[in-house]
Amino acid sequence: MRLWIENGFGEGPAVGDLVDVCVDNGVNDVTGEPALRHDDDPAVEAAVVDEVRRQQEKLNELFAPFATTPLTVDGISGPLTGQRLCAARVALGLDPSVADLQPGSIERTTLFAATELPTPTSTATGSDRWALIDRTCQWMFIGAGPDLVFAFPTSTGTDGFETRTQDRAAVFRYNPAVDNGGWHDSTEYPVGVDNPLNGNLYKPLYFDLGQAIHGANNVPPVPASKGCARLSVANQERLLDWLGLLDVTEETWRKQEINLTVNVQGEFVGR
Repeated sequence: MRLWIENGFGEGPAVGDLVDVCVDNGVNDVTGEPALRHDDDPAVEAAVVDEVRRQQEKLNELFAPFATTPLTVDGISGPLTGQRLCAARVALGLDPSVADLQPGSIERTTLFAATELPTPTSTATGSDRWALIDRTCQWMFIGAGPDLVFAFPTSTGTDGFETRTQDRAAVFRYNPAVDNGGWHDSTEYPVGVDNPLNGNLYKPLYFDLGQAIHGANNVPPVPASKGCARLSVANQERLLDWLGLLDVTEETWRKQEINLTVNVQGEFVGR
C-alpha cells in the first residue's frame, strides 16, 4: 500500500509506467525530486483501512448466495478476512493463501472482476452431492454436481490428528444422537460434557473411520479438532436439511440414503 501511495496510483499503473520502488526514502526515484516520507502517515493508514473494507464488501457480495455469515466490514485484516480471501482464491482458481490481497495484483483484479463465486475445480463435482474441505483455508464448499450450494468456514484436525486426504469418499454413517440433543459422545475421545473440544460431536456425518463432518459450538479459523471437520451447529443443520436428514431419528449406515461424498485437500498455512 505504501508503494501505491508513493507513486500516486489510483486503480493501478498502466503498462509502461515507471514505478518508484524505493518507498519512503525521501526521493522520487523516477524524477530525482524530493518526495515526502509516509512514516506514520495517517493517509497511509486510512488508505489501508479503506482497501480492506472494499475487499470485505466484495467478499460478502460473492459469498452471500451460499448461506455464508457475512464478514464485519471494519477495515481490519484479521484471521476471518484472511480465511475468506483464501476461500475466494480457491473458488476463483488462484493459489490458496490467507495472505492479504495487494493493490494492483492479479489476485485483486480477479476478485473485483468476479460477478459470482464459481464452483471450485475438483473431482468432488463428479458426485451428485459433495463436500470439499480445504485445509489451507479451513473452508468447506458443498454442492450438487457442478453447482455450489453452501460455503462454510470449518476447522480441521490439528498436528498429529490431521483430517485425512480424501477423493470422493462416501459418507457411510449418520448419527442424529436424538437421545442427547444431537450431541454424540465420541467413542475414541469420550467425555461427560457436551463440548466439541472434549470429544462431543453434533449430529456427525462419518466419511473415514472416526472422522466426520459435525456441528460444534467453536469453529476457529485454524485447525482445532481431533481429525473431524467442524461446522457451526447452525450450518450443520443447514447441511442436514439439504441432505434430507434433519428429521431422521435413528442412526443410519445406508450410504445411498445419505448420498454425500467428501474431498479433503490442501495443507494449512497460517499467517
